[in-house]
Amino acid sequence: MNNATPASARTRGRPRGNPRTRESIVSAARTLFLQRGYRRTTLRAVAGTAGVDPALIAYHFGSKRGLFADVMQFQCANALAVDDVLGGDPATLPDRLIDAVTDLWEDTDFLRLTAQGDEAAAVIREYLERELLGRLVEFLGGRDATARATAVVTVLGGLIYTRYLNPLPTPAALTPSEARRVLTPALRAALAPRPRTAATTSAGRS
Repeated sequence: MNNATPASARTRGRPRGNPRTRESIVSAARTLFLQRGYRRTTLRAVAGTAGVDPALIAYHFGSKRGLFADVMQFQCANALAVDDVLGGDPATLPDRLIDAVTDLWEDTDFLRLTAQGDEAAAVIREYLERELLGRLVEFLGGRDATARATAVVTVLGGLIYTRYLNPLPTPAALTPSEARRVLTPALRAALAPRPRTAATTSAGRS
């Protein structure tokens, strides 16, 4: 898996300030979070490593938690590159979604970042809700897009939680290929258009 820091952040809204400054700060923070952990990494140390004024970190990210969120979001955006995952053959989309998740979580550095406690879990939740779910709704389109996207994110979130965040013995023992085999049918069912019910048809006619 490519662990290089991407050129632009996948954050909420338009990033503030100079993109190169943001990139240097995120790169330095990622290195220190991996070396020292979340609690032992200070914003002053990040600023020193990045060669910037500590005030710039507050300007760009608001707080250490905000900076950590950006580091995690970079990792998620690289691995779960939604445009790449959604851009292939629709028939194999469930396989690509499972592969994207397992590739991300089998990465040693990412696993070390996710071991940082509640901060990491909060970022994962936010990414699934605000980024992946929203992009899936947009991609699927139609009257049932939100329901289908919610079902997909629920399956993937269950995989993340039971295999990585709070592992249960059986899911954690699966290899990535076994996880794909077990969960692909559930994802395929989640992605399938919902049949119109009699009530829905009547409401549409009205």
